[in-house]
Amino acid sequence: MDNVLIVVEDLDAVISFFVELGMELESRMPIEGYWVERVIGIDGVRQDVAMLRTPDGHGRVELAMFHTPKAISAKPKDAPANTLGIRRIMFAVDDIEEVVARLRAHGAELVGELARYEDIYRLCYVRGPEGIVVGLAEQLG
Repeated sequence: MDNVLIVVEDLDAVISFFVELGMELESRMPIEGYWVERVIGIDGVRQDVAMLRTPDGHGRVELAMFHTPKAISAKPKDAPANTLGIRRIMFAVDDIEEVVARLRAHGAELVGELARYEDIYRLCYVRGPEGIVVGLAEQLG
């Protein structure tokens, strides 16, 4: 896998959220023109794109903020976990409580609660800016 795309309205806020999660901003640039219109199948595209990478360099998240045409909202905005489509991205963390505390400073909230799966993981879902849900997994032992 190369990357996952998330379309956002507030690029700065979402970049800050993922940087707090431990990702590194790789690039940020405006994108427009015939080539992108051909790739995504939308005419008149003008957007800002940011690429963030995981600290190990093996995964990336692409963020896109559309200027034209304007992005459209999915319904419901804060869709539950059983809604069709991509619901979350899971990140491995060393200290789940510390990461949750840092993300709360960026407006994040727990979706459910922090739970333990046997003696293997501590897990939770966190809803961040714009309703983006990330899963956190702390391996035990």
